[in-house]
Amino acid sequence: MAELTGKPILVTGAAKRIGRAIALRLHAEGARVLIHYSTSEHEARTTAAECGNAPLFRANLESVAEIRTMFADIESKVGDLYGLVNNAARFTTIPPLEVTEADWDFIHSVNLKATFFCAQQAALLMRKAGEGRIVNISSMGAFLAWPENVHYCASKAGVVSLTRTLAKALAPQISVNSVAPGVIPFAEKDDPRIVAMAAATPLKRPGTGEEIADGVVFFLKATNFITGQVLQVDGGLGLK
Repeated sequence: MAELTGKPILVTGAAKRIGRAIALRLHAEGARVLIHYSTSEHEARTTAAECGNAPLFRANLESVAEIRTMFADIESKVGDLYGLVNNAARFTTIPPLEVTEADWDFIHSVNLKATFFCAQQAALLMRKAGEGRIVNISSMGAFLAWPENVHYCASKAGVVSLTRTLAKALAPQISVNSVAPGVIPFAEKDDPRIVAMAAATPLKRPGTGEEIADGVVFFLKATNFITGQVLQVDGGLGLK
């Protein structure tokens, strides 16, 4: 497997939660981590400091213009780009008959639209370097029916489809894969719904951000002959 030492890798939504765990793991692997954040500046600076004073890039991912500006800034300050981890996402719980257009757009503007445009802009930089790796964080919500998260599940199913089609479109220079987390709680670990989902997992426990980072690192280090794949890191939650 390839080494990540010195390779620039952007992690979107890297300030907190899974994104932070991924950033810290990549730093431990020797990668040159690039930290994206939108509003969580304090947390982003803390994560960046723990990643060897990694450079920070702020962008509201709802805006394609800001995404393009961010990648232009990366090219100007860093040069090339080896990896992109499309981690930034939103999650809300709303009964489907109560979902409004604003609710739908709030989720899809980041979970799906931004995932595509970040991949697009990253691929333009990667092609200049002749190679690259894109890892999209999807969700087991793409495969399971969560009645009060219809809008979220649809966005993550879109990420899975996007991963497969981009893998074909960006070959052979760039591989595109996805990691689909199961139950990975943070502050909400004692929420009864989270506890019930963890209990329904064959391993009888929730997962951790570090375990998701394991899957991300696998794809970033793997041969480009592995592309268009989805790795379910879910403790067996999706098994039927």
